[in-house]
Amino acid sequence: MSRIQKLVDELTGDPSPKDFSWSDLVRVLKSFGYREIEGSGSRKKFVSGANHKILLHKRHPDSTLLGYQIEQVVEALTQEGHLK
Repeated sequence: MSRIQKLVDELTGDPSPKDFSWSDLVRVLKSFGYREIEGSGSRKKFVSGANHKILLHKRHPDSTLLGYQIEQVVEALTQEGHLK
């Protein structure tokens, strides 16, 4: 099993992970063809294709994702057909 697949399995696991890092999220999203666009301040936008966007706030100094952010990412990836 590849590192990316392990990260996807962790991201979509039940229960949701409590310590999923920002850098791991970026790896997962890039593997699905997303690119990161810097917003103002800590705002980040991940774009795939012409119309699909995921908007997130990067926490600092702790760069782990909050539960609602994980849910938002999993829902967006599911809607785009990347996850079952």
